[in-house]
Amino acid sequence: MSEVKISAEARTEFGKGAARRVRRENKVPGVLYGHGSDPLHLTLPGHELMMALKTPNVLLAVELEGKNELAIPKAVQRDPLKGFIEHVDLLLVKRGEKVTVEIPVQTEGELAPGGNLLEHVLNALPVEAEATHIPEAVTVSVQGLEAGASVLAKDITLPNGVSLAVDEDAVVLQVLAAQAEEPAAEGAEGEEAAEA
Repeated sequence: MSEVKISAEARTEFGKGAARRVRRENKVPGVLYGHGSDPLHLTLPGHELMMALKTPNVLLAVELEGKNELAIPKAVQRDPLKGFIEHVDLLLVKRGEKVTVEIPVQTEGELAPGGNLLEHVLNALPVEAEATHIPEAVTVSVQGLEAGASVLAKDITLPNGVSLAVDEDAVVLQVLAAQAEEPAAEGAEGEEAAEA
């Protein structure tokens, strides 16, 4: 996993008005916390942050007042209509430290014929991994799975150094049987035709 360098500025003004001024400058207010240190209020460049956050669990090398800190995004608040980032919480991490994160679950392969549906019970899998080696996603093969089949957390192969942070019997994916067409509608049409 690569680090994304991002420069930040210390933030001294707080409240809605100050946050709006920051956003008008195409910047994002944020907080950097962890390891028992006092929270640092900062301002991050909006476009660079948006591009960095396209990678799940991205590792950010935050440059602030001549110091470099490693951090991962903990909470991102977005505008519900426009989608732009309103605020970000960053968690300080150290090299070699284990962190608990959720990684996206991707699927590959085709289900058994029959029009069955694949349900993602968990879209993201909670795992514990070293902060600088967080996998971007896990891929699960669903090749040939039939209705009623399910994939449990313990069935997923994780990269070296990554362990589950969820019950190993938790259902991640399941295959649902295709719904039959409702014959009631056809029956009603048949009755109308008979009456005519």
